Amino acid sequence: MQIIEMKVLRSIYYTHTHFLHRNLSRTPVSLSLFSRHFHSSNPRFSLNSLETDGTQRAPHAWTAYEGLTPDLSTPTNRHKGITQGNESASGDETDADFETHRTYGKAKNANLSDGDKTQMAKNARYIPNENTDGMSRKKAFSVNGLGLGDIVGNKKKGKSRVKWVCENCGYSDGQWWGVCRSCDFSGTMKRFSEVETKNRGLEFSETLARSWLPKDTGDVEPVKLIDVNSGVKKTDYRIPLFGPFGSEVARVLGGGLVPGSLVLIGGDPGVGKSTLLLQMAALIAEGHDSGQPTCVVYVSGEESVEQISSRAERMKIGANELYLYAGTEIEDILTKIQSLSPRALIVDSIQTVYLKEITGSAGGLSQVRECTSALLRFAKKTNIPVLLAGHVTKSGDIAGPRVLEHIVDAVLYLEGEKCSSHRLLRSVKNRFGSIDELGIFEMSQLGLQVVLNPSEMFLSDQNSDSEFLAGLAVAVIMDGSRAFLIEIQALCVSSSTVSRHVNGIQASRADMLISVLAKQAGLKIQENAVFLNVVSGVSLTETAGDLAIAASICSSFLEFPIPSGVAFIGEIGLGGELRMVSRMDKRVSTVAKLGYKKCIVPMSAKKSLATLDLGELEIIGCNDLKGFINTVFTKN
Repeated sequence: MQIIEMKVLRSIYYTHTHFLHRNLSRTPVSLSLFSRHFHSSNPRFSLNSLETDGTQRAPHAWTAYEGLTPDLSTPTNRHKGITQGNESASGDETDADFETHRTYGKAKNANLSDGDKTQMAKNARYIPNENTDGMSRKKAFSVNGLGLGDIVGNKKKGKSRVKWVCENCGYSDGQWWGVCRSCDFSGTMKRFSEVETKNRGLEFSETLARSWLPKDTGDVEPVKLIDVNSGVKKTDYRIPLFGPFGSEVARVLGGGLVPGSLVLIGGDPGVGKSTLLLQMAALIAEGHDSGQPTCVVYVSGEESVEQISSRAERMKIGANELYLYAGTEIEDILTKIQSLSPRALIVDSIQTVYLKEITGSAGGLSQVRECTSALLRFAKKTNIPVLLAGHVTKSGDIAGPRVLEHIVDAVLYLEGEKCSSHRLLRSVKNRFGSIDELGIFEMSQLGLQVVLNPSEMFLSDQNSDSEFLAGLAVAVIMDGSRAFLIEIQALCVSSSTVSRHVNGIQASRADMLISVLAKQAGLKIQENAVFLNVVSGVSLTETAGDLAIAASICSSFLEFPIPSGVAFIGEIGLGGELRMVSRMDKRVSTVAKLGYKKCIVPMSAKKSLATLDLGELEIIGCNDLKGFINTVFTKN
């Protein structure tokens, strides 16, 4: 047993001495002038650790690279081991090497400015440690003296942050996407840069603030609503617009132009935005409400003054107080018009103006947003209404950030077809009125002219003696507070393949009405191809046109023409019953004014219309589809 133990001890001893021979030193080997070392990772493999000095050695923490500062290293035990050994023999740094490092640092510092040297001194400051000797202090300072801390620790004076912003919905992202991740529109991500200042804040000018509230709120107190309105005259609430053109525009604006408001008018290129704004500017400048001409400034960033004057001459506009100015810089524009104190300001267009303090070109996201905010502040502080023209995108939305439509007080759209001279002015946002109003104009050589009878746009010339009138019916629809008469056409053709084609009518609604006619009225139209169309490209979105659609289908299928003096109002249910719709009095009154002789309505609506003075108009009530067909398509 003793022999086996002796063999084990002998093998352990020779194995240990094989790995750790007498010549191995704990002194690290220098590999470069920057004092990068490889050290033992476990003190048990050191011969000196086998010696018993009566005290337990603390474990050593070794690194592959010398720390740049004393805080990042453990020099206490490491330099203690270095001083015990022979530094020159082990390849460690000597005083000559240290002088080389210090000289290199001085040479490099000589090319630096005073500010950089101050920053280097801060980075090179040494925190004393009672366990650190002088040699470690020299090493720590010499490495920091090379300027590494200054390079790493430098703070950038100004930094440009790049974002990609969707011009359709305003969604922002740090990288470009082909399709917006919020609204799924393709090709709408635009580059947007924000420049930071030295205090790491975005560039900001107090004159461009969106808020018009007083900055010193110490003297501002809440006031009662009756006290606010008591000192304001009702005539000062709005600027009235006189004449047929002015009345049509005032209808869309809610009664007139509100002082201090910001109105945005958008539309396709060539639809007539500049013409509309120039006519409004001339109308306000005539000063019919005040009895004398008033100053109005028309600013254009797209046309010269001579071009605007030529267009005004063609439209026979000769207002004496209408000022023209061609400019694109917002601060310059507002400075020039201060001495004039205009009653209204027109800017054509918001995509052509810019601010010097804001980065980016005119028409960019930041420029459009900040220019609109500056004009809003100007309008609220001076109580001068500002009208803006805005470009639109391919999808029909206002070009620029979505916040543009949130900033302004009202957004109007001027719509029109390429093959038609008629123009529709709609309101999609109005803080001072309803958005259900509609203005109808016709583009002519003299500008936009008011259409007195809008139903003429949607009705064709009818001849009761013609055999080709089968399949035509007149419906009465509402758009805002106005009633229109539109013509619906239907064509039923026997075909081996059943197909349905609709234009201006919801396909699901058309399918439902055809199925109800087949089921409840007994019409055998299942094997017919049905075509439906609304004249003049109008879209029928309300259910008040159900009765007219059914009448046109029955007329084409039965080949029975409908007389020209008949109109249809009503909704059809799945059971074939006729239902009353809203605003029946307004619809029937419009039919009576246009000289129609008969109007087919649900029986429930006939009772409520009995008190109206409709002249020669005859109201005919029906309960269901069978009674309706028997009344209309029966020869007398």
